[in-house]
Amino acid sequence: MQIITKHLLCFMLLCVVQFSFAQEDNSEKIEALKTQKEVVKEEEKARLKEEVEAINKRLDDGEISLEEAARLKNEQAEKHALNIENRLAIIDNRIALLERNEYVDYDTGANLEGFKIEIGKNEESDEYDMGSFYIGPDHKRRPRKYDRRTTSDLVFAIGFNNAIIEGQSLSDSPYKIGGSGFVELGWAWKTRVFKNSNALRFKYGVSFQWNKLDIKDNLYFVEDDDGNVSLEEFRVNVNKSKFRTTNLVIPIHFEFGPSKKIEREDYFRYSTYRKFKVGLGGYAGLNLQSQQKLKYSENGNKEKDKFRDYNTNAFVYGLSGYLAWGGIGIYCKYDLQPIFNNQAIDQNNISLGIRFDMD
Repeated sequence: MQIITKHLLCFMLLCVVQFSFAQEDNSEKIEALKTQKEVVKEEEKARLKEEVEAINKRLDDGEISLEEAARLKNEQAEKHALNIENRLAIIDNRIALLERNEYVDYDTGANLEGFKIEIGKNEESDEYDMGSFYIGPDHKRRPRKYDRRTTSDLVFAIGFNNAIIEGQSLSDSPYKIGGSGFVELGWAWKTRVFKNSNALRFKYGVSFQWNKLDIKDNLYFVEDDDGNVSLEEFRVNVNKSKFRTTNLVIPIHFEFGPSKKIEREDYFRYSTYRKFKVGLGGYAGLNLQSQQKLKYSENGNKEKDKFRDYNTNAFVYGLSGYLAWGGIGIYCKYDLQPIFNNQAIDQNNISLGIRFDMD
């Protein structure tokens, strides 16, 4: 969001500058455009230098031969020579337009070199090219990094939640399967483990987890003076009895699966677009809050009670894994520590749902 905001501000600034130019006299505009011609030459020379350095690095790493390196350098030199010729021609045409007319109240387009908007990707795109949004002078664009070992993305998961209770099956659980759910939202980084292979990736990040249990049979959690937590029947009929924990965790997964190597002149990437991938690992973190919510009617009045900070375990940790196709997969996580510190029978949170990795 911050990047898009900066781009929009840049675009608005350019519009303001363009409007102010319309108020200046043509001689000042022409002088500014002549100065811009020198800037264009320096920009293209700087880009050529960057691309030649990238080619030299490939040559030093043994990826290409000396003849291939020479051919690529010649291609880049020809490309940037043509770029200079075309961009200077645009500026010369604008100068000619200004020299012919006392006042030009419209934009010819010469002030927006590098204007670019790309959204989305196709099957030939790598997983790190989610499209781009760029508005502004061409020399502001950053050069593409040749090899990106580490990338980052948004992670979102949602699905069913319940608890594994010692000596009891899920079919006998006191929690509703349909009403109990979980949500996870976080940010993850992914690093390629091997230099010349993408078969194994190390994925790590930070996430918020919300686990909700919808309690049935008119039960609710009660904590006694000694901190023991148990389920007891409420004094009147309960319309809703829900318990929720909020955790901040650090998930760590080893991800493996096939990928496609995409090579371009000035960069290469490994893509898992439309590829199977498996992630196995776990998570550890802190319980930020526990809360129970009750809704019921008593003496003709609708009541809603909230109870916070039950004797839940402050430290949470567990196992998790996913099986995905591209950016969508099946996700499962299981808390190894019981939900409460003191309880007659241990119960551990378990979740199953859909995971979206926006890479």
